[in-house]
Amino acid sequence: MKTKTRQTFSSHRTWFTADTHFGHRGILRMSARPWEEIAQHDDDLVYAWNSAVRPGDTVFHLGDFAMNSSAERCQDIFAQLRGDKHLVIGNHDGPRHFSLPWSSEPSDLRTVHVDGTRLVLCHYGLRTWNGSWRGGLHLYGHSHGTLPGTSRSCDVGVDCWGYRPVGLAEIQERLAATPEPPEEQRPDDGDDA
Repeated sequence: MKTKTRQTFSSHRTWFTADTHFGHRGILRMSARPWEEIAQHDDDLVYAWNSAVRPGDTVFHLGDFAMNSSAERCQDIFAQLRGDKHLVIGNHDGPRHFSLPWSSEPSDLRTVHVDGTRLVLCHYGLRTWNGSWRGGLHLYGHSHGTLPGTSRSCDVGVDCWGYRPVGLAEIQERLAATPEPPEEQRPDDGDDA
């Protein structure tokens, strides 16, 4: 049996994001994003990304990198973004996104450790995940802020974080301010009827 190597990262050099939807004009209306033109949206998201991320930082993109963009446009945007980028596959990601020079093979689900904290990364919000009872956190996208997080799970999509990547310290602050535990950890109400 092959032993998995634990992937460990430093919190001051690791970022999370999702649902950038570069090139997707429809997202402006669907998610009430404050832009009239998709070109300006894309430029501002690149600027916000690069304002947070330094060269050599690690960024986990939890899906839906771009939509309705040519392979050339995807490559152009990707090249402008700082950091070593990793993709957790979203429902709008396809061959033109998979062929970008990600720092690792795109995957549907990924577990990493940042400063000793286990993070289970998926495009979709999960009800339960590996390690949830032992302090593991779950980060997701897809819902554009419509699926509330819990004290152990958080939407890291751009719609929830001022259109920029977010670090673990900010995520932990938001989790601490969210009293609702994950569903499987909620106390039994005692109703066995």
